[in-house]
Amino acid sequence: MTTALRHYDPLALSEGLHRAHAMTRPLMLEIIDHACRRFPSLGQSERMMRLIDAEAWADAALALMALELPLWQVRRVAYDDGEWYCALSRERELPDWLDAAIEARHADLSLALLSAFVEAQVSAADVPQPSVPLVRPAPDLRYQPLVCDNFG
Repeated sequence: MTTALRHYDPLALSEGLHRAHAMTRPLMLEIIDHACRRFPSLGQSERMMRLIDAEAWADAALALMALELPLWQVRRVAYDDGEWYCALSRERELPDWLDAAIEARHADLSLALLSAFVEAQVSAADVPQPSVPLVRPAPDLRYQPLVCDNFG
């Protein structure tokens, strides 16, 4: 773990994203330095640097999400009243009212995507991961389902 990750403050990074008016190269590199653990180790740096050099900020944000949060997917991206709304979800196929999606908004698309990315990282870090897969307990043999409806 790098020194930057030990001092990673997601709240400060999120506030910096909300204050920014547009994505810049230094801001993107700051996000990568502070919030990304997998970036240097998976050999993705060349592709990301090409996207950053081309100033393809939305594509770079989506690539960063795919790399750092592989279990999360973009659920919704919408533009309304001058702002981009982005929702990330772990269960994209669930109805909206059942899903616990992470939502963010900003006037700039790439900043909305990255704001949702930072919030999803915080949410993913809060969930403890067991070291062993969970196994469902054996059903109780004393339990028998019973229908109580009167169809007659």
